[in-house]
Amino acid sequence: MNQEIVVREVRPEDRSFIEDLGKRTMGDSVAQFRYYNESMLEASYEGLLDFVFRQPYVAYVAERAGKPQGFVLMLDTMPDEVTRMPQGFIAYMAVEPSARRDGIGTRLLSAAEDEARRRGLPYMGLMVTEDNAAARALYERAGYLTERRLLCKPL
Repeated sequence: MNQEIVVREVRPEDRSFIEDLGKRTMGDSVAQFRYYNESMLEASYEGLLDFVFRQPYVAYVAERAGKPQGFVLMLDTMPDEVTRMPQGFIAYMAVEPSARRDGIGTRLLSAAEDEARRRGLPYMGLMVTEDNAAARALYERAGYLTERRLLCKPL
């Protein structure tokens, strides 16, 4: 699509969009070998939102033609768990499946990074599922490096 993408700060009326899109895309955060129950995945996402919204956070929504197409939620007081160094941390980012590969994720990520720099945070961290090749490619193009790996084994 050639319509302009506008990234703006989240407003209270965006909460239902964030809840809906996050629930619809949460499966992208689960490895293919893991079994999951949709209701438990929704409950996990609701718990994540509760955690994010109870502390300082930064959130942006990307719109095209006035319609929300994606969002990013960034925590700015969550230090790296190993070094305790300050960092911005992407708690969740999602783009409407029909709007993927249109530059929306790139714009959202850039907005969060710009805000982290403005706040003097020296790093940006996030987690991505190994199976989510499109998201990993986005992050790699943006300069993200693999720092750690979570290993899991089905039993």
